Amino acid sequence: LIAEARGLVAQMTLDEKLGQLNQAPGGRSKSLNSKLTPEELEKVRRGEIGSYLHVAGAEPLGELQRVAVEESRLGIPLLFAMDVVHGYQTIFPVPIAMAASWDPDDWAMAARISADEATSAGLHWTFAPMIDIARDPRWGRIVEGAGADPYLGSRMSVAQIEGYQGGDLGRSDTMLATAKHFGVYGAPTGGRDYGSADISEQTMMEVYLPPFYAATQAGSATMMTAFNDIAGVPTTANEHLVDGLLRGKWGFDGMIVSDWNAVAELINHGVAETREEAGVLALQ
Repeated sequence: LIAEARGLVAQMTLDEKLGQLNQAPGGRSKSLNSKLTPEELEKVRRGEIGSYLHVAGAEPLGELQRVAVEESRLGIPLLFAMDVVHGYQTIFPVPIAMAASWDPDDWAMAARISADEATSAGLHWTFAPMIDIARDPRWGRIVEGAGADPYLGSRMSVAQIEGYQGGDLGRSDTMLATAKHFGVYGAPTGGRDYGSADISEQTMMEVYLPPFYAATQAGSATMMTAFNDIAGVPTTANEHLVDGLLRGKWGFDGMIVSDWNAVAELINHGVAETREEAGVLALQ
């Protein structure tokens, strides 16, 4: 498979390579699939899109996939993604409540049911679990994670990944899990979301990163970088953290995806002046 992938990459134009890195929104909330227009099909034919988020439904996604496989130059299938966080059709308690059960098996079962339902609607990929440790009650995203304890967070991280991925991603009822948000997202100064985290390396390694290491060991297919910076270095451009620690020391070999518009927001962080510079930093 690796040889086949390399052979495919060797055939790609630069634009097609960039297309595979491009995840397009297909809609959001009540306007789900609203952007899946004839113009979108043309982009797929030209190889300008590698994956979609905020899409669902076997029929519309089936047509997109048909165009990608049968009418694009290289025939590379699309990936379809959605935030399936605590249920798809069957809705389970919010993550902090699931963690309060202290029962990893319950969460694994909920993730398994969610994956079964979501894949029936044509989805391949969820942006869950959120495994950020949170100890500041002012931070508004505490509800999405497992709370303040690194051990509990690690156990619940593994349970969800095993539930979504089912031990065999070749099965049609399993989906890619995404451990998020890599890089101390749960420790923003003053609880301000997207804000800066300024903590010691010891605290980072002993408190905030254990659930992500556990996710790596559990075989999480993807990892999402965080919006925030750590002591002034934004995670989406943190080569030491992503390439050195996650890829290097931990040996993570899955996909890495940026959070919503986080590459362009490297400009807001002040480390890039243009979108092109931001893209280069993120790729590096």
